[in-house]
Amino acid sequence: MSTGFHWNEIYAWHDTGTGSGFLSAGGLVEPEQHAENPATKRRLRNLLEVTGLLAKMTAIAGREAEEDELLRVHTPEYVARIKTESDNGGGNAGESTPFGPGGYRICALSAGAAIATVEAVCRGEVDNAYSLNRPPGHHAERDEGRGFCVFANAAIAVEHARATLGVERVAIVDWDVHHGNGTEHIFYEDPDVLVISLHQDGLYPAESGLIGDTGSGAGVGTTINLPLPPGSGDETYAAALERVVVPAIKTFRPELIVIASGLDACLMDPLAMMMVSSVGYRRMTDLMVELADRVCDGRLAVIHEGGYSTSYVPFCGAAVIEGLLRAGVSVEDPFIYGFAGMGYTELLPHQEAVIDAVAARLPSKRDP
Repeated sequence: MSTGFHWNEIYAWHDTGTGSGFLSAGGLVEPEQHAENPATKRRLRNLLEVTGLLAKMTAIAGREAEEDELLRVHTPEYVARIKTESDNGGGNAGESTPFGPGGYRICALSAGAAIATVEAVCRGEVDNAYSLNRPPGHHAERDEGRGFCVFANAAIAVEHARATLGVERVAIVDWDVHHGNGTEHIFYEDPDVLVISLHQDGLYPAESGLIGDTGSGAGVGTTINLPLPPGSGDETYAAALERVVVPAIKTFRPELIVIASGLDACLMDPLAMMMVSSVGYRRMTDLMVELADRVCDGRLAVIHEGGYSTSYVPFCGAAVIEGLLRAGVSVEDPFIYGFAGMGYTELLPHQEAVIDAVAARLPSKRDP
């Protein structure tokens, strides 16, 4: 089995400026490093190198997404605005989405990396793949950026696959801790793209990703939201995949599975309150790899999203990579022993109730 991997050092040059947490500096916000910074991505890539995992993967060369590829998802006015602000020293794509001079090219490279990763999987150049691109994309709407996301990377890659690679049905599984509002809205009326989002209930965007949000028009039933309670950990996420994600995708029968891989549901993330460990991410990946084998000949593309713990993101990301490689555990997580014995990490009744409520809404078979 072969696993592709993409990284470009230019992603680390995406300039979000100074700030604190998700806010830019100004007023009472004393300048420090913005939460969406290069460190987590660089440290993940470096860990893969020093542990030998990087050498086991096939390099995928990215490219800049062309304007017509961006326009499959975004409005011409929005793309033009990002270009203009980029040329004029930088700007803000929307809510909490700053970028610096030359930002358009880096954002287009991030979208192009998602395209190249999906291409490599669909063309059989690799069995599965991980794109470690930046900035993320799942919050970006058609006409504005949100939540650090400028262009909707995964959605752009999916539309490229459908337009040029002969793919008709795609399932997107978003396990970033924040709701994938942009991806959901882009495909909300589309019956041929199944969008499943596992996220912390009520976190970001507020009032988004509710159980009752299931699509509209021809797309009714192809949006599935799992708003999990704060404090959900390994067992809760595994149960959500086993009871909702796996059966939903088996029924939908996609030709390609795309994972929007945010690593911010981890125990140490500063922007969320979930409790997933590297062990949990490995189990989640194993489930998705096995599922892809069953429903779409193993075609699985993983696109990086959020994750803001510089200490722990690398180990969670390495666990995902190990799962894609179908390798044994080779990267020892030095933090895992500190998590041993922590309370409330099992599947709790209020968490199970949410999973059961979503599972009860799943169709028993795909509509003709």
